[in-house]
Amino acid sequence: MKKAPTSADDEFRDYVEARSAGLHRIAYLLSGDWSTAEDLVQTALTKTYLSWSRIRDRESIDAYARRVLYNTNVSWWRKRSNREQPVDRFPDRGAADDFTEELARREYMWKQVATLPKRQRAVIVLRYYENKTDKDIAAFLGVSLGTVKSQASRALASLRKRMGATIETDFGRRRSTIAGEAS
Repeated sequence: MKKAPTSADDEFRDYVEARSAGLHRIAYLLSGDWSTAEDLVQTALTKTYLSWSRIRDRESIDAYARRVLYNTNVSWWRKRSNREQPVDRFPDRGAADDFTEELARREYMWKQVATLPKRQRAVIVLRYYENKTDKDIAAFLGVSLGTVKSQASRALASLRKRMGATIETDFGRRRSTIAGEAS
């Protein structure tokens, strides 16, 4: 039997152990890069730790940490230097035929999602990858429910135009996969 945390540091340590993998996944979906995602999570956890004593409602810690991830990602995106040049393929990766068909399909879909404007991407990530309701997304992003719906509609229209009719099936499959992982 695990004993109850005795200090704020113990509580925070338990929180990090329980939620860091989920925060890494969200950060990657927002940034599209594992290295940036790790930096985002480190920043979010640091800011969360610094505010730990002020967060009175322990139920809202996840929302606080996710909000920090989102805000930090947007801030970094705005400040990003022109010296960074994204590349499609890293030299140390294997040949394209080393990947399974499923991984290639998901990577292609993610590349399409990554081209969306920031707010549309955030809505798609929260709706389909995080399985959040439109109401939750609106509260999280601090926008109206209508804005969430219009951003989702525009994003899906853009993706449909680029990818064809398979977009609905692919996102539906991903949403049910995530729901299955949560159980």
